[in-house]
Amino acid sequence: MRVLISADMEGVTGVTCPDDVRPGSPRWEYFRVLLTEDVNAAVAGFLEGGATEIIVNEAHSNKRNLLLDRLDQRSVAIVGTHKPFGMMEGIDSGMDAVAFVGYHAGAGQQGVLSHTYLGTTVLDVRVNDERASEGRMNALLAAEFGVPVVLVTGDDLTCADAAKWAPAAKRVAVKQCVDRYTAVCLPPTRTAALIRQAAAASLGSLGTDDWPGGPFTYEVVFDAEQAVGAATAIPCVERTEVRTVSFTLPTMAQAIRCFRAVTVLAASSVEQGYG
Repeated sequence: MRVLISADMEGVTGVTCPDDVRPGSPRWEYFRVLLTEDVNAAVAGFLEGGATEIIVNEAHSNKRNLLLDRLDQRSVAIVGTHKPFGMMEGIDSGMDAVAFVGYHAGAGQQGVLSHTYLGTTVLDVRVNDERASEGRMNALLAAEFGVPVVLVTGDDLTCADAAKWAPAAKRVAVKQCVDRYTAVCLPPTRTAALIRQAAAASLGSLGTDDWPGGPFTYEVVFDAEQAVGAATAIPCVERTEVRTVSFTLPTMAQAIRCFRAVTVLAASSVEQGYG
C-alpha cells in the first residue's frame, strides 16, 4: 500500500507566526524539528496501519524544510522547489492514499497563518464557485487520480474546513486558533501520539472521494490591480474585475498548474515595501 504525505508547515505543532516558517529565521530552524516530528508521527502510524511505501513531498515555501537526518528512514522525501505539481508532487493513480500534514486555512479565512500560496497578495480563491483552500484544491487533484485523502492535520479551523472536502479523513487539530498569529498549542509529545493514532486508523477502509469532474473554473482575487496585469500574461487567464482574474481548464491537473503560474507572476508584480 502506497501513501503520499504532502507536508506543509503553517499547520505544524506550535507554529503561530511568520518567523516560525520563514526559511533562514532562527525560529524556522527550531520548527523544522517539529515539522519533521509531525511527519514522522504520520509515517509511523501509516506503517502500523499497513502501508508498505511512504513518500513525503515537501510542500512549504522553497520545499527544503524537512530535516532529512531526522526523517523516519522507512520513508523517502521529494525535496526541491521546481515540481510540476508543487504541493502534490508524487501524486498518481498508483497511490492508495494521501495525507495532508501541517495544512492551514485559506486566504481570507480565519485560521493560524491563513493564506493560499502567497502570504499576501491573494485575498480569495474560488474553484467552481466554492471557496478553495490549498487543501481543497489538492483534494480535487487527488480525486482526479482516484486517490482518497485519509488524514489532515493543522489547526482546528483547518480540520473544520477539511470536513467539507475530505469528510471520511481522520483529522487532527494540533492547536486551536485564537487569531491569525495566536493559538492554544498542544505539546509535541501529545500531537505526535494523536497523529500516529489517526494515521494508523485511517487506512482501515479506503474509498475514493466522490468529486465532480471538470471543467474547473478558478476565480482569484488580489489585493491590488497590478497583479492582474501580471497574471493575464498567461493566455487563458482573463481579467473579470479590477482585482480579479478567472480561467477555466478541463482537468484539475491543468488548472492547479495554471494557478501556480498565476501566483508566481502575481508575486513578481509586488514592489518591496508596498505589500
